[in-house]
Amino acid sequence: MRNPSIDGWNRRRFLTTGVLAGTGALLGLRSESPAAEPPPETMRIRLVHSRSTCQAPLLTAEELLGSEGFKDVQYMRKGRVEANKALASGEADMTMGFNGNISIQVDGGDQVVMLAGVHPGCYELFGHNQVHTIRDLKGKSVAVTDLGSGRHVLLAAMLRYVGLDPRRDVKFVTHPAPETIRLFAEGKIDAFMAQPPEPQELRAKKIGHVIFNSMMDKPWSQYFCCVAAGNKEFVRKHPVATKRALRAILKGADLCAREPEHAARLMVDKGFTNNYEYALQSMKEMQYDQWRSLDAEDTLRFYSLRLHEAGMIKSSPQKIISQGTDWRFWRELKKELKG
Repeated sequence: MRNPSIDGWNRRRFLTTGVLAGTGALLGLRSESPAAEPPPETMRIRLVHSRSTCQAPLLTAEELLGSEGFKDVQYMRKGRVEANKALASGEADMTMGFNGNISIQVDGGDQVVMLAGVHPGCYELFGHNQVHTIRDLKGKSVAVTDLGSGRHVLLAAMLRYVGLDPRRDVKFVTHPAPETIRLFAEGKIDAFMAQPPEPQELRAKKIGHVIFNSMMDKPWSQYFCCVAAGNKEFVRKHPVATKRALRAILKGADLCAREPEHAARLMVDKGFTNNYEYALQSMKEMQYDQWRSLDAEDTLRFYSLRLHEAGMIKSSPQKIISQGTDWRFWRELKKELKG
């Protein structure tokens, strides 16, 4: 039985998601492999997500999860920090999130494991006239939604990468995204690390200018940003269910890449944004079709070194990889879902 408490689905939402599921078949996303596998060890899957539209594959996966044998599909919406805690505690089984946050969890001993890369960058750093480069942030105020969020972790790594101390050289301020956009528009904040659909809104309203785009600016654009991750005990006890759920998420990424209009409508219907054009623009800008192409271990080596330099983790890249990853399902699915 589905959990009706999160989204309060109405008929329009049901039809929109049904279109997405049907689109998967039309696009040739292979479905014969699940039938040849044993059924999932559990028919319940609990997914936790935050409000960013970059997590669209997690949401487009919902109806696909039914075809994978899950009868009880539950979604929880939390802030990014709370979502990560829910995964570690076992309150949630799987999520999508910035690899840097999850590496910090692994370094701290949380029982979480990264399962697959899903897409490269989604963050954009906006500044006002006095801020044109990351180094220009020295002595300035920078807004993130929460300390410990992906926005904060990535920006701290970027600051360290250009020789600044994220603990001393900038002033981090935290506000909910709508309030941050208002304060940034009023010039009360010098810079804002934005996440879809916020960059699309800022550009449309001509608020500030982009000084960094993780989808385009090297070296960050060469690595995965968001990864799929699971609770380690869930993955250990339910390997078939894990692979089946991961298959649905990666098929969801393909749907976002090939049918952005449907994915954008779903993001509006689920309350991630009330502006379809912003959602559609973010779907088209995100490189959801890159989950087969980038190297997840190179990603973790790069980011682990940056996080170590920023004083956010103590572990070596190899320790993060050995203790916090399980790529076996992803490797199998890359062969199966050739696209």
